[in-house]
Amino acid sequence: MKKHNLIFLMYLVFISFRSMPAQSQEINAEVLYKIVSPSGLVIDNKQSDQNGDGFVLSKSNGNNKGQLWKITRLKNGYYTIANPFVRQSMDNGNIHTGEGSELMQWESSNSNGNQQWTIHVTGTGAYSIIQRTSNMSLAYNGEDAVGSKIFQLPNSSQVWRLVETSVKSPKEVIVRGKTEWENELIFGVNKEPGHNTYIPYPSIESLKADKTFEKPWETPNSDYYLSLNGNWKFNWVKQPSERPANFYKMNYDVSAWKEIPVPSNWEMHGYGTPIYTNITYPFKNNPPLIQPQKGYTNEIEVNPVGSYRREFTIPAGWDGKEIILHFNGVYSGIYVWINGQKVGYSEGANNDAEFNITKYAKTGTNTIAAEVYRFTDASYIEDQDMFRLSGIHRDVYVYATPKVHVRDYFLKSAFNGNDFSSATFNAELSVRNYGNNTVKAETAEVSLLDPSGKEVATLSQSIAQLRGGAEQKYDLQAKVNKPLLWSAETPHLYTAIVSLKDSEGKVTEAMSSKFGFRKIEIKNKRVYINNKAVFFKGVNRHDIHPQYGKAVPKESMIEDILLMKNHNINMVRTSHYPNDPKMYAMYDYYGLYIMDEADLENHGNGSISDKPSWIPAFVDRIERVIERDKNHPSVIFWSLGNEGSNGENFTAMSKRAREMDSRPIHYEGKNEVADIRSQMYPDMKDLNRIDQMDEDKPYFFCEYAHSMGNAPGNLGEYWDYIEKSERIIGGCVWDWVDQGINKHGESANKYYYGGDFGDKPNDKDFSCNGLTTPDRRVTAKLLEAKKVFQYIKMTPLALMSGKIEIENKYAFTNLNEFDITWEVIKDGVKSESGTIPSINLEPNEKLPVVIPYNKNLEVGKEYFLNVCFSLKNKTRWADKGHLVASEQFALTNRPAVSMVDANALNTLEVNTQGEDLIIKGQDFGITFDTGSGVMKSLRYDRQEMIHQNNGFALNWYRSISNDKYTDQNYYQTTYGKPLFSYQVADDKKSVTILSYVNATIAYRNPVVIPYLIKYVVYGNGAIDVDVSFTLPQNSAIVHRLGLQIVMPQDFENIQWYGRGPHENYWDRKRSAYFGQFDKTVKEMEEEHYVRAQSMGSREDVRWLIISDKNNHGLKITSKDQLAFSALHFSDKDLWEAGHDFELDNIRKPEVYLSLDCIQQGLGNASCGPRPLPQYMIPVNQPVGYSFRIEPVR
Repeated sequence: MKKHNLIFLMYLVFISFRSMPAQSQEINAEVLYKIVSPSGLVIDNKQSDQNGDGFVLSKSNGNNKGQLWKITRLKNGYYTIANPFVRQSMDNGNIHTGEGSELMQWESSNSNGNQQWTIHVTGTGAYSIIQRTSNMSLAYNGEDAVGSKIFQLPNSSQVWRLVETSVKSPKEVIVRGKTEWENELIFGVNKEPGHNTYIPYPSIESLKADKTFEKPWETPNSDYYLSLNGNWKFNWVKQPSERPANFYKMNYDVSAWKEIPVPSNWEMHGYGTPIYTNITYPFKNNPPLIQPQKGYTNEIEVNPVGSYRREFTIPAGWDGKEIILHFNGVYSGIYVWINGQKVGYSEGANNDAEFNITKYAKTGTNTIAAEVYRFTDASYIEDQDMFRLSGIHRDVYVYATPKVHVRDYFLKSAFNGNDFSSATFNAELSVRNYGNNTVKAETAEVSLLDPSGKEVATLSQSIAQLRGGAEQKYDLQAKVNKPLLWSAETPHLYTAIVSLKDSEGKVTEAMSSKFGFRKIEIKNKRVYINNKAVFFKGVNRHDIHPQYGKAVPKESMIEDILLMKNHNINMVRTSHYPNDPKMYAMYDYYGLYIMDEADLENHGNGSISDKPSWIPAFVDRIERVIERDKNHPSVIFWSLGNEGSNGENFTAMSKRAREMDSRPIHYEGKNEVADIRSQMYPDMKDLNRIDQMDEDKPYFFCEYAHSMGNAPGNLGEYWDYIEKSERIIGGCVWDWVDQGINKHGESANKYYYGGDFGDKPNDKDFSCNGLTTPDRRVTAKLLEAKKVFQYIKMTPLALMSGKIEIENKYAFTNLNEFDITWEVIKDGVKSESGTIPSINLEPNEKLPVVIPYNKNLEVGKEYFLNVCFSLKNKTRWADKGHLVASEQFALTNRPAVSMVDANALNTLEVNTQGEDLIIKGQDFGITFDTGSGVMKSLRYDRQEMIHQNNGFALNWYRSISNDKYTDQNYYQTTYGKPLFSYQVADDKKSVTILSYVNATIAYRNPVVIPYLIKYVVYGNGAIDVDVSFTLPQNSAIVHRLGLQIVMPQDFENIQWYGRGPHENYWDRKRSAYFGQFDKTVKEMEEEHYVRAQSMGSREDVRWLIISDKNNHGLKITSKDQLAFSALHFSDKDLWEAGHDFELDNIRKPEVYLSLDCIQQGLGNASCGPRPLPQYMIPVNQPVGYSFRIEPVR
């Protein structure tokens, strides 16, 4: 017995050991494995090296590299499963919930949680492999058969065998090119260190006299400044081997070269191909090398090089001074020569690059040569979602300084806790002696002027014993009483004048910067500005202009900012690189909060962020942006970059940023090194879950409400939650403006997107995600954002007595700055209006007010009350009278549509002729096709209302960018034999027609939609229509249910009573108020989506009239719910057109009048969640609507 017990005990120990998690010694990271299914098939990536490709089961094939996997145990105990030959890992695609999803491969990154797995040994010796973030199992989908795809599946018991092979894991070897542009360790040669933005002037008087003193974005007029903007001689080649290598030499003749303007992108002038790609690199993914990729544009245009030359004249007065050459931005790498001598090299497309050219330049005529490479190793970390454009895209200039020069200065303020009655003004000066001799006695001074120009502080520092070639920092402080605080609402700007005086007291240089007193802190799970919690109502903004590409003109910058301010936007995330320096001066002046983002995104290869050799380049990116922009009060956050995975290089960036400045740090990819938790595209459930986490960090959406095409949906629902949340501080809509650009030589009003240039790879119209269009139109979605973001909340208290509550949601603005107007709308038309006195209401306070409208409302009419707040005075960003907030309140219930008066009806004549049911009355006639159930003719006064028999038929199709989660194609619809019947009333004054039809959509799994239409035709020509639809399961391609009639040409005029005037949808209609509006059918195309798609809907319609020039036509009166659109094309034709500018080619004379019973909300699913459940069409339950058709004579 004892022997048997011992054996049994040993068996239990053995079984227990077999079920323990795999230990690191059980998996050998030095060899490769095959991952084998129970039937003996293996996981195979088909030797693909492309991000996003999936895996299948295949028969084991020797040492096929697509079947070999390196399994590595990480320090945190999880494993990565990678194919080392293509450096791709198994990745769950950031899908953490749901019913499972197909796995993809993505560049290996040990710090990417989507690539981390737990591996457990089961009792059979096989392994279960569980994804870290989703807790789903690695599994095949369906049968254990060749070709089955590999998924992550919940609640799966799938197990695998790990079979060790004799193949050793290849060692990673970094292969660098022979030049600076293929070496990640070199991102600058002879490049000056970064500093704040300034232009030196020879005197304080000349500084103050220049327009840049008040508006620093203007072009300087200083004797120490020389712009090199303008036309340069230019040569373009497809690859480096073709470039004119000696063009920089003084004896090289460039007279025959063409010219190109600087700044510009050379693709916008016909040189090379614009390439739009979101993630995928436009070259072979093999960092740091730039190599051709088969099938890509760069297979031919391998790495274009632009050679630039021009002459410039150094004034005689600059003799003996330091001369600095400054580039504001170059894509992507640049070599510089002055007078035939090589000066240096720079990378960092959106960072300043400066070179000291004193020893190369001379007074009089000089020659500058610049050789610009489209792609460099830096392009691996400039992989932003944008058109890839090249060249010197920002300003170029030279400036002069004295030998002793304030090379940099950092302006700061400090307060005693939350006592803002006084502040400490601090100026840290970095003074450099470029000369050879020690400075004996110079003086640095800082003068601080308040917004009115009054001097409120003077700081002075003696500069002595500063050796030649040395730089010294000096810290100057002064107390300022009663400072006016800067915020986006109250952008009070002081001016700091920094000057140097020689030993005789003469000013040798003077510079100025605008300065704002403000305090940023994180407390109570919120971000506070000047001790006020602030909600950030922001947008992501790319540099883009349809004609000039990334060389955005100053006027367009101002236009963007004014549009933002006019639409209640208070924040910009500079996605995903620093903006032009001029913009920060504008942000300061007009008042916007800025998340200043480093020029860093390695989305196409997340592993780079874990490679130590890239740390210096990463750190340089955050150093450069902080050094340049540190004096701008508008900059509230530093962002380390975007979508670069979560490697340790971001830890180094965060550490360096904290050494340099105290502002909060943001980085969505590695929240643990940031001061705020950031997320992209949360759905409402995820938003609630993260908000409720036990964490003190404020919660921010760096991207949400993806505004691609006809979008976004449920912005209002986001903000309903945000404003009552525990710690959500707001977010930035993706994004500000559609990245649609012109083709060189074509019309300026034609906008193109990815693929239109023959560019490969491309992501098509994913570039067009803006709240505004390429030409900066005010769109319906921008108006919705304005309404949702407004800072004045109005709620009803006792509407019948005119009592409402006003809540001030501003952080710093008293509502006494606004005029208040009101109006009463009666059946859609203004019937009464007035004003009430401005109210003295401080931020975060509430106050009841009474609107003194006439309470004697007419029975049977529908009334609304509109209340508006508008600017009392002109501001920097808007004129007096500009509307900042409004609300509409329903004063009455919607009256019912009256019954048809039977006593006033004429009798009807009803006949059949073949399959036609013909109904005739006085001055009208109707024909039904009993074989199809369709009304094929409707005539009033002998005028036909139906085009070519296309009467009221099922309308199920729409296609917008946010519908991309389903098949967006139109499929032919066939109709079964209807159950058709009719009955003539005994008095022959009405006829009731019933038509029950099954419509079959010829989808790969056919969708059958049954619907019943009931018509009651009256003797006066009126027709009551009642319709019921039932949407079946598995019908995701159906986004609307309603009827459509095609009307003949000339019915061009639309008038309606409902929501408007602009386009609106079920989940995007808060900004669209009830009223009577009119447009032409062509004007219903007003949104101009760059990628053509369904458009033009108006919701909650009471009635609509469509008529010809003689005011003859139809009136449709809704009895319950109705949305409509009227266009000169079908939704199918719109989607297939592809571009807005193609509409002129497909516009038809007839009118497609869509009468929607229900249309699914817009949602955000082009990159984010689908519409909220309450905005989806219910399945397997009837939905219906009723309306009346009447003639307009």
